[in-house]
This record gives sequence, structure tokens and C-alpha cells, in this order.
Amino acid sequence: MPADPQRSVTDTPHRGAGTSAVEVRRSPRRRRTVSAYREGDRTIVLIPARMSEAEERRWVGVMLDKLAAQESRGVFGDRELTDRALRLSEQYFGGRARPGSVRWVTNQNTRWGSCTPSEGSIRLSHRLQGMPEYVVDYVLLHELAHLLVPGHGPGFWRLLEAYPRTERARGYLEGVVAAGRLPHLPGTRED
Repeated sequence: MPADPQRSVTDTPHRGAGTSAVEVRRSPRRRRTVSAYREGDRTIVLIPARMSEAEERRWVGVMLDKLAAQESRGVFGDRELTDRALRLSEQYFGGRARPGSVRWVTNQNTRWGSCTPSEGSIRLSHRLQGMPEYVVDYVLLHELAHLLVPGHGPGFWRLLEAYPRTERARGYLEGVVAAGRLPHLPGTRED
């Protein structure tokens, strides 16, 4: 057992996952969900503290496979995200929204994106990676709109009316949130 029961590190990559180490972080606050993300040359897997070692091994495999599938579908990095934001700004806002930086972050677990207008910085949750492109585009446009209009007043929503998939993307994200709140029945697979 590792010195810290809340963390363990495996140096052997799983099934050609392309990383040199997997770090498992256990959390007593995490009840049912398992998530994973890349951090440099290692993969971080977040699991409930109560999970057995066998469940941990199974979930590490599932999450490494899931990350590899997302990456093979062309999940893009920060540079591509910035380029995409600039194209969307040009297409829907006449190029008026000019972000200073656009990047993926792993510390947003209750929101999809955030914007600091004074700095021109936009951050998108890593949880969006692998979601349909129209959903990522909506969240980018939402945050770009905040560079032009603070808050969520009528002027803000008028800007977003230009994007034809706003309601569809919002519905998708609401569905993801609702699905996360559903009880998981024994014997079902948690993905």
C-alpha cells in the first residue's frame, strides 16, 4: 500500500496509453463518479475513497481507454482552442471579442467555462473535451460574449442568438448535469 492511502502511482502505462505514470487520487467527497485527465506526462484518475483495489484497477483501465478514445477523436489543445475562439468571434461577433488567452483547465468541476474580462482570459473545463464540437463552440461563444457584455442580461443573450445551436447545446449540457445526478443501480457500469 502507498505511504499516502489517498494517492497511488503506477509507473507502468496501461495498454499503450502513452503516459509514463498513472496517479490515482482517492477522495472521501467523491461518491460515485470516476474521472481522469492528462497532466504533463502522467494521467490523473480521480476515484471515490471507498473503492476497492480491484475496482481501482478496473477503473484505471476504463478511464485510460476512455482518454485514449477521446484523444484519437481529435480533442484539441490550447492553441487549437484559441484559434477556434478567434474564428467563432469573427463569424458570430464580427471579431469584436478578442481573448488574450483561451485554455483548458482541470479545476472547474461545477461550471463549463469562465471568463475574466479585465484580463481577456477564457478557461474551459476539461470535462468538455470529447463532447460534440457544437457544445464546445457554444461554451466558447458564451465566454467570448462575456468579453463584450458582463453578466447574463438581455444584451448578453441577444449576442448568443447569433449561434444557431445555442438551445441545443444548452440542452445537451443540462442533460449531462442531470445524468450525473441519477442514482447508479448496482451492477451498472459507471462511465
